[in-house]
Amino acid sequence: MTTRFEVPAGHPALPGHFPGRPILPGVVLLDAVLQAAGHDRAHLLRAKFIAPVLPGDVVEIALTPRSGGRIGFACASGGRTVLSGELACEPAP
Repeated sequence: MTTRFEVPAGHPALPGHFPGRPILPGVVLLDAVLQAAGHDRAHLLRAKFIAPVLPGDVVEIALTPRSGGRIGFACASGGRTVLSGELACEPAP
């Protein structure tokens, strides 16, 4: 499954991260991954931030189901990977 989102220039997390050269905070990217996965009971197993995401960038999130309730993810922007990792998803109660 693949989903996309654009980082609006007016995103509220940008002004303080970093002044003079705003980049999207990693926690915002991870939140987008969790929303794309549709799991409210997921645990982050690993994440590797590879490149910054800037205002106006379009980010594509690709999710890959794995065994044991795990989901691999890769985020790309401008033809380059910006974040990759893996989630462990708990079954719904």
